[in-house]
Amino acid sequence: MIQVNVHEAKSQLSRLIEATLAGEKVTIARSGRPVVDLVVHSSPPVVIGVPGWAGADVDTDALDAADPQINALFAGADE
Repeated sequence: MIQVNVHEAKSQLSRLIEATLAGEKVTIARSGRPVVDLVVHSSPPVVIGVPGWAGADVDTDALDAADPQINALFAGADE
């Protein structure tokens, strides 16, 4: 465990971040009393699309037949 005062934390922040990333517990103290701990944050998973619709069975034929004019616009047909 590493405990440093605020002044040292300011001047050695890069080193303390690297120590935290390496698994070391780093505590910053004020007047000798622990105030905060440095922690590693993980990235949240990236969700593409609508979260509840994964694996949904969509009737694409019904969607295509819904409006022929809109379907023609997406297909690139001229009006």
